[in-house]
Amino acid sequence: MSEIPPEMSHDQPAVRRQKLADLRAAGTDPFRANVAPTHFSAEALKAYVEGQENVVGVAVAGRLVVIRDMGKSQFVKIQDQEGTIQLYVKKDVIGDEAYAAFKKLDLGDIIGAVGTLFKTKSGEITVRADRFTLVAKALRPLPEKWHGLTDPEQVYRQRYLDLIVNAESRKRLMLRSRIVAGVRRFLEDRRFIEVETPVLQSVAGGAAARPFTTHHNALGVDFFLRISLELYLKRLLVGGYDRVFEIGRNFRNEGISRRHNPEFTMLEVYQAYSDHRGMMVLIKDLILTLCRDALGTTTIRHAASGQDIDFAGAWREVTYKDLIRAETGDPEWFARSKAEHLAAAEKLGLKDVQASWEDFEITNEIFSKRIEPALIQPTFVLNLPKELCPLAKINAADPETLDVFELCIGGMEIAPAYSEQNDPDVQRAMFEKQAGGEQQSIDQDFLLALEYGMPPAGGMGVGIDRLCILLTGAESIRDVILFPLLRPAAVTQPETHAPIDS
Repeated sequence: MSEIPPEMSHDQPAVRRQKLADLRAAGTDPFRANVAPTHFSAEALKAYVEGQENVVGVAVAGRLVVIRDMGKSQFVKIQDQEGTIQLYVKKDVIGDEAYAAFKKLDLGDIIGAVGTLFKTKSGEITVRADRFTLVAKALRPLPEKWHGLTDPEQVYRQRYLDLIVNAESRKRLMLRSRIVAGVRRFLEDRRFIEVETPVLQSVAGGAAARPFTTHHNALGVDFFLRISLELYLKRLLVGGYDRVFEIGRNFRNEGISRRHNPEFTMLEVYQAYSDHRGMMVLIKDLILTLCRDALGTTTIRHAASGQDIDFAGAWREVTYKDLIRAETGDPEWFARSKAEHLAAAEKLGLKDVQASWEDFEITNEIFSKRIEPALIQPTFVLNLPKELCPLAKINAADPETLDVFELCIGGMEIAPAYSEQNDPDVQRAMFEKQAGGEQQSIDQDFLLALEYGMPPAGGMGVGIDRLCILLTGAESIRDVILFPLLRPAAVTQPETHAPIDS
């Protein structure tokens, strides 16, 4: 192989490209090579049998993340999706030519190795490599070893680098995958059927939110990216699916914050012949199961408040009205005039409240800004005002409220649930009377479906991203989404090189 010119020695991409050119000139193209691992790193470590040195054979593969050159031998570590494992590569074992090629590898290169397991003097289980294969040459260096990837902008824009160098990010996002898989297992074990409903919808229904609009050229019609899963899932209740759920993406053309991403993942679940009380049992069992199976504990530390949250303990139940009365210090709050509500909101420091708002909007601002952030322990907030949820049943004892709960944990809403409205006439009237800026589109086909008869049901939505924030201890929704939405940025284009014959 050719010498690296001195002027290139400080230019890592150039040096690496020269190494690749040398490999190809020698008749080796790493991008055409492949390997067949028998073990992930964690499995290989478990396969070691104490006292059986160089007996258990394994084939492993991964990215070089540590290289320690000992002259005629090297200790290196490779990283795969389950962690890292150490390799011991010795010149006497793999041969002079192969060892010379191995010494030219760079951090970031992806290799496969076959060998046997042994334990070093320091007690680290290691693969004594009999042979190796370079399967992908990294043409750009990884972020600096000790500082990792610390620029938040780069973390989100180049998540692939974040996953390589930041163990905490890798662990958190792997945990998200286990949480979602656990949700599916939990519901399937209870005979819920997973379905898929349309992402492109002609009516943006099921929630009050601004949709993204797109145009279907062949039909000559505008469609909306769905803002909710609800109305199509309830059509399935009409069609005879008694227990149904979907884990899917919703899209809302609204703001971005620590708890909001315009594209987000929701679980919605509906159970015929149940109600919001049935959903309370379901969500508590679900979260406890996820904690035990995915976290290995039912107690987590809420970093922002410093409180421990014990999911195996009691879950508080309190009405929306009682929380408002307590926060405002006014037992007669719901008998007060709008002018009095506006004055009280100003005293509470709620600067966004506007004189044009309805009474219920002023009250809900107090709940959203003053009450919800303080609900750290699991709390079912019951009997929300009827104006907030036009798809739920009216409470028989208090017709100004609904048979609804919002589950709040860690200072945020995790899951709302309803006793679903199945009276088509009442449902139509509630849609038409819905007031204020929260008014949503009326889906006439959904109302038609209700006229064929929908069984009584409990329904619930769980924000998967927020649930993952809670269970992983993340600071922001961006930290639990692999590729959060960002403003487009200029991407540095790679240099143009001569085409490689295929």
